[in-house]
Amino acid sequence: MSKIHNLICYKKNNTQKSMSAAEETFVGAIDEGTSSTRFLVFSSKTHLPVASHQMSTTNITLNEGWVEQDPEEILMKVKETVAVTCEKLKTMNISLSAIAAIGVTNQRETTLVWDKHTGKPLHNAIIWMDMRTQPIVDRFMNKRIPNCHTPDEQKRHLQFKCGLTMNPYFSVFKLVWLIENVPEVSKAIKEERCMFGTMDSWLIWNLTGGVNGGVHMTDVTNASRTMLMNIHSLRWDKALIDFFEIPNGLLFPEIRSCSEVYGHMTDGPLKETPISGCIGDQQGALMGQMCFLAGQAKCTFGTGCFLLYNTGRKPVISTHGLLTTVAYKMGKHTDPIYALEGSVAVAGSATKWLKDNLGIVENFKNMEEMAESVDDTNGIHFVPAFSGLYAPYWKSDARGTITGLTMETTNAHLMRATLEGICYQTKDVMQSMESDTGHPITALNVDGGMSTSNALLKILTNVCCIPIVRPKMVETTALGAALAAGFAIGIWSMHSVKSKCDTFVHTLSEDDQRSEYDMWKKAIDCSIGWNKDDEEDEYYDDFDGF
Repeated sequence: MSKIHNLICYKKNNTQKSMSAAEETFVGAIDEGTSSTRFLVFSSKTHLPVASHQMSTTNITLNEGWVEQDPEEILMKVKETVAVTCEKLKTMNISLSAIAAIGVTNQRETTLVWDKHTGKPLHNAIIWMDMRTQPIVDRFMNKRIPNCHTPDEQKRHLQFKCGLTMNPYFSVFKLVWLIENVPEVSKAIKEERCMFGTMDSWLIWNLTGGVNGGVHMTDVTNASRTMLMNIHSLRWDKALIDFFEIPNGLLFPEIRSCSEVYGHMTDGPLKETPISGCIGDQQGALMGQMCFLAGQAKCTFGTGCFLLYNTGRKPVISTHGLLTTVAYKMGKHTDPIYALEGSVAVAGSATKWLKDNLGIVENFKNMEEMAESVDDTNGIHFVPAFSGLYAPYWKSDARGTITGLTMETTNAHLMRATLEGICYQTKDVMQSMESDTGHPITALNVDGGMSTSNALLKILTNVCCIPIVRPKMVETTALGAALAAGFAIGIWSMHSVKSKCDTFVHTLSEDDQRSEYDMWKKAIDCSIGWNKDDEEDEYYDDFDGF
């Protein structure tokens, strides 16, 4: 039995009430995503949600490439989803006192600053997908690091420290933009009243008291997305803070594990309930998929898709265009578990383009039917590189390309080629993971909105030639947060959590698959070079990750 299984086990804490194995308790999960805010309550017996409520969030786009959200609106909606869910529980004769803990999972990299004394945001939250900071990224790309004599040495030095490479996605560049462009932020830093954090920090600080003693913290998974945490020490790194010219006086959150009691809810229907779990959304899905062993991997299919590969206790620094991130740390005194991460920019958004822009289909169900109405794509390949290619190619000049068109090509062939293109991109990232680790991926766990498509998963298993495993309970991200919270107070053990799944097994031979994959690679070559910008292309050529 692996050591990680022993590390996360049933615990009886003398300071907490012990619970009978037969007693049904519940764990809440706040799931604060980019497009919605949700609260779900899971049963300790079945590990299934018994009640939930969801509210959509509003993006603020003042300029092209800018994406913001109102932090106070997010907080209000979190509280409302909790309140409405609790009312639903009452109608089910479930006592609110049976909710033993709450976990938080959140959109990563999103950056917030607020006033320590008033609790008011100093600016809207800058969302992870915001691209306004590209000039700041370019500036730091050209900044020299002592003892690093080439751009490649400099890139690898930073990547070794924080696991990431230069890109607007990461929190540090949003923080620098706020400091340089919002006078109130720089003033608050000088007066040592500017609190900085990601969305988890903002929520937990407010829910545990805010200006009246709120806990200012983040967990290791969210901190590992800022470019300011050392992934080896799991601490804020002074050399990184100095390199990115973050001034003294900024109030950083304390970095904590994903599973421990941080504080208690101070108001609302769940007042006094401990908040004991915190994890970034993609890492939450990895945990919710039960990928607790090194070599296990999951892929979340949404607008884009995110692949995470558990590498165990050793951080693997990628040389194939991937990121190194903390997967989870389940308790104060346990070892951190690391992961390699690769992202694909376009997945579900490609099918949305077929529906909204081309009018080929009316809904997702029709897409499945259309894709399955033909046996193959009749030789066409669709590379959906609408805004360039991400991992592992990192080519900003690539554009969406359809190859192999003939007079016999139909809408059904294009629909199937779209699903195949999503699957081939997934295989590209998987191959990079296998190259970085030296170990093959033997099965891929999947979740996210697109994973409900049997047609997609049948294609995926043939493209990758490995079993594809989809849980019957699809709320894996929220379940991951609930598991972290429940582990902290001894509600359940890793051994006790079981997941029922559907498994898709490939029917295409590896030789046939290899031939088709070679054609995909030719289509990739055709997609590159359409939006040539010499300066930008040089930047991306040196880029091995986000």
